[in-house]
Amino acid sequence: MAASLAVKFANHGEPTLIASTEPSRSLGDLFEQDMSDGKTVRVDGFDSLFAVEIGHVRLKGKPEDVGSFINNVLGKMGLGTHSDIMSMLNEMLGGMPPGLEEAFLLSELIKSIEVQGPDKLRRIVLDAPSTGHTLKLLSASDWIEKFLVLSIKGINVALSMPSSNMSLKNVQVISARLEELRKQIARVREILFDPQSTEFIIVTIPTMMAVSESSRFHASLMKDGVDARRLIVNQVLPPSASDCRFCAAKRREEARAFRAILEDRQLGGLKLIQAHLLDMEVKGVPALRFLSDSVWK
Repeated sequence: MAASLAVKFANHGEPTLIASTEPSRSLGDLFEQDMSDGKTVRVDGFDSLFAVEIGHVRLKGKPEDVGSFINNVLGKMGLGTHSDIMSMLNEMLGGMPPGLEEAFLLSELIKSIEVQGPDKLRRIVLDAPSTGHTLKLLSASDWIEKFLVLSIKGINVALSMPSSNMSLKNVQVISARLEELRKQIARVREILFDPQSTEFIIVTIPTMMAVSESSRFHASLMKDGVDARRLIVNQVLPPSASDCRFCAAKRREEARAFRAILEDRQLGGLKLIQAHLLDMEVKGVPALRFLSDSVWK
């Protein structure tokens, strides 16, 4: 669904980037194009549509090594003897959330785009594969910024400590780099949480279980102050003059799901858009153009 939205923007002449955090690299399969190296590529058949997969890209080093590395650096800076600072940092390191790599790579992506200027890209469509994945991405960006703020405070304390094992120049370089990264991550959060810049679109299917999950997801977004205005219900059975027993049962199930959406405190106020179940696999540019025209009026 995200790819069809990106196609819609590109068809209207807006330079658009679609970035996927899906680990299985499905974006390349969807456009039938190799995107395995994690680099931004122009989508075949478009002058103004670009795509990148960041869900499978991994930073060097294992996640569990990050805490040891930072502790080692802080120890060399003389912070190992400052129990209050080390206690706070160690507590945060012990609770590193999933999604850190995606949050960092997203910040690098946005930084690169802004360096190129607004004329290069006008739209970014971020395809997050699941409810949990999106929430992890949001919490990870918040975690990184908070940790960097504490790290910078710790480094500033180290500057005044005579027992520091690092030179003043090295401490200042590390502090400057951490502050640059903090601003970069803060910019990501600013964009994600700005209703003038970003809209979260919830996609679900017409089943009671999926509706319940979407309701909880929207509640979490509202709690975090994230803007969501539209709900896409995908794979809805198209109208038919006659139904088999199976189709009739499915329509009754869909009717219950749509009633639940309209009555739900979280979802009832969103603009509802239906996307019909198609008799073909949505794969390749022609199919995505068809889906785009069908859904995004």
